[in-house]
Amino acid sequence: MERKRELTSVDCAALVTELGAYEGAKVDKAYLYGEDLLRLKLRDYDEGRLELLVEVSDDVKRAHLSAPERVPDAPGRPPNFAMMLRNRVSGADFAGVEQFGFDRILTFHFEREDGDTYVVAELFGDGNIAVLDENREVMGCLETIRLKSRTVAPGALYEYPSARLDPFDVPFEGFVERMEDSDTDVVRTLATQLNFGGLWAEELCTRAGVEKTKDIADATEADYERLFDAAERLETTLRTGAFDPRVYYADPDDGDEDADPVRVDATPLAMEDREGQHVEQFPNFNAALDDYFYHFEAETGDGGGVESARPDFDEEVAKYERIIAQQEGAIEDFDEQADAEREKAETLYARYDLVAEVLDAVQSARAEDVPWDDIEARFAEGREQGIEAAEAVENVDGANARVTLDLDGTSVTVDATTGVEKNADRLYQEAKRVEEKKQGALEAVEDTREQLAAVKRRREQWEAPEEDDGEGEGEDEEVDWLSRRSIPVRRDEQWYERFRWFRTSDGFLVLGGRNADQNEELVKKYMERGDRFFHTQSPGAPVTLLKASEPSEPTRERDLPERSLEEAAQFAVSYSSVWKEGLYAADVYMVGPDQVSKTPESGEYVEKGSFVIRGERTYFEDTPVGVSVGITCEPQTQVVGGPPSAVEPRAATSIRVEPGRYAQNDAAKLLYREFRERFADTSFVRKVASPDRIAEFLPPGGSRLADD
Repeated sequence: MERKRELTSVDCAALVTELGAYEGAKVDKAYLYGEDLLRLKLRDYDEGRLELLVEVSDDVKRAHLSAPERVPDAPGRPPNFAMMLRNRVSGADFAGVEQFGFDRILTFHFEREDGDTYVVAELFGDGNIAVLDENREVMGCLETIRLKSRTVAPGALYEYPSARLDPFDVPFEGFVERMEDSDTDVVRTLATQLNFGGLWAEELCTRAGVEKTKDIADATEADYERLFDAAERLETTLRTGAFDPRVYYADPDDGDEDADPVRVDATPLAMEDREGQHVEQFPNFNAALDDYFYHFEAETGDGGGVESARPDFDEEVAKYERIIAQQEGAIEDFDEQADAEREKAETLYARYDLVAEVLDAVQSARAEDVPWDDIEARFAEGREQGIEAAEAVENVDGANARVTLDLDGTSVTVDATTGVEKNADRLYQEAKRVEEKKQGALEAVEDTREQLAAVKRRREQWEAPEEDDGEGEGEDEEVDWLSRRSIPVRRDEQWYERFRWFRTSDGFLVLGGRNADQNEELVKKYMERGDRFFHTQSPGAPVTLLKASEPSEPTRERDLPERSLEEAAQFAVSYSSVWKEGLYAADVYMVGPDQVSKTPESGEYVEKGSFVIRGERTYFEDTPVGVSVGITCEPQTQVVGGPPSAVEPRAATSIRVEPGRYAQNDAAKLLYREFRERFADTSFVRKVASPDRIAEFLPPGGSRLADD
């Protein structure tokens, strides 16, 4: 089966809806890799760091958000296109994205006080990215286009290509007219005449129950009605964002029966035309696209690199040493700037009377509406007469109401509308601001030194004799991760990690809601046949689901191990209000999916995130609270948290917590410092177990380390 290499028009429509949720995110930086991959680094108030990738290469044309750990390292010196874009969008607000008609063209809008910027991604043909100003003039583009029909070139007004038919704008009569105007079969007509493309033309036929190969001459009005209705339902889904994103797998084309299935497509909706095909669900379409293209590049070798080749450690070391030298040079510059600003302020006070005389002269003249040119002329006359105050005036800047003075060999520019004290205070404040920048530079150079040290450790490990490199342990030997000088980061973020989660001792996935919205989502979208629903007897607890099967597996009833049930119950009570109230145990009940409902009894009301439970319940009485937070080093390097019996055997190291006096963020910092003490590779802890990530696994309310 042909693997997806480009987004469809339906994909673009879904992205427009999904990305609208991030309006207001701030742009930090823009990067360009090679000549065809653009990366925009943004910060969202709720989601934190966002990475937007837009690629228009010969092989791949895509746009989506990517997990931060999956984006490529920042390239070297940015090309002119990237510098131009940085100058226009750094600090700007993301104001949304639009699709041009039903074409594969996305226009990203950024707002800043000094003007708007538009980034147009043409995800078809040869592909292109163009940057436009508020007047839609092209400020820069990856490819210059000069055709009779359109021009895309710096200095020209941007011109979209001729718009193709938007099938969602066609009324039923027009739909029928275009179908009947064809001389081929139904699916080809939908694909070409209605502009749906082959994939979605086939899907619409399946959803409508119309034979794909039916000749148009044999199609009936009932067929057209069903097809039109299917298209309308698709349009409603794309507009409302009620997606069910999937990544589809298929057997490799080389015929190797033992080979694992490979990813072949990512779609915003479940495809009825692919019923029975191996599939993986995702929480949103951006995550599905990110998973698909990340693995596509790795599997096809496009941008994946060669793991077996020796990394160019010397180049990396030289790079970080250059960066450190630049940073240290900047620190020296900051010291000089701060000293210079303070010296100017002290010089103003040292020559207080002379400066005051100049400022008084300017302010008196301006009060009489004397033009700035005339003021400058008066100072020139004073210099000829040997007046000391006039001789000190180097320049008069009327446009900005500033005067530059030569005070004993020190050039000082003062604001002519204020007095000596305010001018001196402004200079002292500038010195303070420069020193604050110096502090940031000091922190940056420490980070770079850590990165340099990590590269050197990896080089030593690579060059060490095989028997001494710590990689030859037998299968039964445990790796001493804590003493390792360098731990490779291996991270493949999963869709469920936005919820509370852990895996039981028996390997079953347990999910918990972080808020009312997630409680609703878990029940409506992820609770399936065979799962178990847990909740505390008292209110204020997350919905907790023990999944009987993985999302990519068929659902089925099964007997779940008692140990997994008990761990799920402990998870439910630990992340409830029981912990917040400082209690150490409570009752938890368990029911099946068919016992959970949003339909209340007559006259009652069910709040968001709450549910009606009917039928008999299985109780786990006096279930103790208990949470361990740990760090795993294989197969994934990540923070994990949950019941100690499930977490501790899997973690390289872990820390138990219990209800206590430290707020969630403070407790997370305590754990972070403790983890840094335990690992020899402290930079590894910083990369995979920041206080923010640790806090995600701590219960709401106060906590303390269990052995404190």
